[in-house]
Amino acid sequence: MAAISPKKDSLPSILRSYKSAVTKHANRLGFEFGWQSKYHDHIIRDEGAYQRIAQYIENNPSK
Repeated sequence: MAAISPKKDSLPSILRSYKSAVTKHANRLGFEFGWQSKYHDHIIRDEGAYQRIAQYIENNPSK
């Protein structure tokens, strides 16, 4: 299992830690909280990618 786990200090490892911390904190505060299922994180790497994603979000409801 260690061979397929994200490496220490990699982006997937950082995101996993963040989501874990947020979930634990929300649970401690008594919130019913859960991450959206069937969802994957996507890192926006440049302005072009941001523009394509923003356009998709704006136009998707009409489809």
